[in-house]
Amino acid sequence: MGKAGVMPRAKAEVAIQEGRVSLDGQVEREPFAPVRPGVEVRVDGRVVQLSAPLHALMFHKPAGLVVHGSDPEGVGTVFEHLYAKLPASLGSFEWLAVGRLDRDTTGLLLFTNDERLVRHGTSPERHLAKRYVAGVEGSPGEDALRSLREGLVLEDGPTRPASARLRAPDIVELTLTEGRHHQVKRMLAAVGHPVRTLHREAVGGVTLDVPEGTWRLLEDDEVSQGLAFTPA
Repeated sequence: MGKAGVMPRAKAEVAIQEGRVSLDGQVEREPFAPVRPGVEVRVDGRVVQLSAPLHALMFHKPAGLVVHGSDPEGVGTVFEHLYAKLPASLGSFEWLAVGRLDRDTTGLLLFTNDERLVRHGTSPERHLAKRYVAGVEGSPGEDALRSLREGLVLEDGPTRPASARLRAPDIVELTLTEGRHHQVKRMLAAVGHPVRTLHREAVGGVTLDVPEGTWRLLEDDEVSQGLAFTPA
């Protein structure tokens, strides 16, 4: 129901457990019960459709928010921030984050109602490019940039070659085609220039173009061409 925009998953589970959902006239209290094609689904007596087109949106993540269901530090989550800004027509969807950004990292975070796009966007085999801009300590020289471009050996193995260039003496643009934990920070630390600030400005061919803390829906061609994803 979350994927189809009937209601977010947490609310759907409550509705099911309370006996407010029926399949072909029979109350269903199991949240993960399969729904066969052609079965009539009702919520609070109202017929609902469980099919919906794929939706995707970009969100400009501010620093401080976490990409988790809850925040033990009480600052807030990207989900809480996003749902507070969505209109009712979109707030009923279950929005899934396509990947993660650290609490202190800002920039482009994608959301979708379709698990297939999540898998596509996070799959190590897809090599979907992600462009970051990092403020670093010191001023990286050509040797450091060459090491980033050729690939480094980190504690979890060698990295794929990256695109690296300076935008300013202490600002590095780094484009990766893999997404390991804290990879940008670890790569830059490995060449002697620890990260002070980190911002993601593009995923695939989709470039962040909304102000911090705001969002917009992606166009179909941004999903199919920019993210190289077409639903089967």
